[in-house]
Amino acid sequence: MAQSAVSTKVSPPPAFRDILELLKPITWFPPMWALLCGVVSSGVPITSRWAFLLAGIALTGPLVCGTSQAVNDWFDRHVDAINEPNRPIPSGRIAGRWGLAIAVIWTVVSLAVAAMTGRWVLAATFVGLICAWAYSAPPFRFKTSGWIGPAVVALTYEGLSWFTGTAVMAGALPASHILITLVLYSVGAHGIMTLNDFKAVEGDRATGLRSLPVVMGERPAAVLACVVMALPQAVVVALMLAWGHMISAVAVAVLLIVQLALMPRLVSAPARYAPWYNATGVSLYVSGMMAASLGLGGYL
Repeated sequence: MAQSAVSTKVSPPPAFRDILELLKPITWFPPMWALLCGVVSSGVPITSRWAFLLAGIALTGPLVCGTSQAVNDWFDRHVDAINEPNRPIPSGRIAGRWGLAIAVIWTVVSLAVAAMTGRWVLAATFVGLICAWAYSAPPFRFKTSGWIGPAVVALTYEGLSWFTGTAVMAGALPASHILITLVLYSVGAHGIMTLNDFKAVEGDRATGLRSLPVVMGERPAAVLACVVMALPQAVVVALMLAWGHMISAVAVAVLLIVQLALMPRLVSAPARYAPWYNATGVSLYVSGMMAASLGLGGYL
């Protein structure tokens, strides 16, 4: 009887602080910034759709991005037990199957909020959640590929978040010039995601993760990342000029030139300088996103 009672014991619910740590609030900023770019590019005054804007912020940050973090930690719990044993799941602070339950509950809540916000936001949320699960969960586990993994993260963090920002404000499918711009910045973000792989080359190689620095070597992967980041921005500059957004074109061009000046240092020692470039070059990249958004929204 005692053995049966132990086997059916349910783990206690985790503390709020541990759930919050699992959802990793620090990761919410990039998609929320892209959402803001979408809001600005819509040209719709915030005061006219403030409730929808709050819903969009919740979706891109705490809900969809939070879901992706919970899913990732659940399916990486065995690896984290070795590399990051203090994380909420391997440490036992989120015990039993609560990690999986939180991911499922957050998925359902995300879809419910999106459904109240409009069909285009619901569609973007649905795609984002599929990507969140497929990135970490078998059988897909896109994170094991240096090509597909960064592409999925770039699409969701930049493209879908931007799309959501425009859709919540306009209440409709974003205009073609906005779609083109967000796709270009999503492509460029693939290079940004590759930068994050330089800090774990040895671990990735040991565990079979085929990140681009592992597959190509660090220097070639850094060169590729720089090209992937720079070319879409150059296309954005040309498009801004063609669409008559002169100030935005100049702003994006200046920011791109500064990035190009920083890239040789990154390429010289990618593992050493990737964090530095994230703080400098990537900050310039996302500033260019906002500059382009201001032009698309008619503010520049």
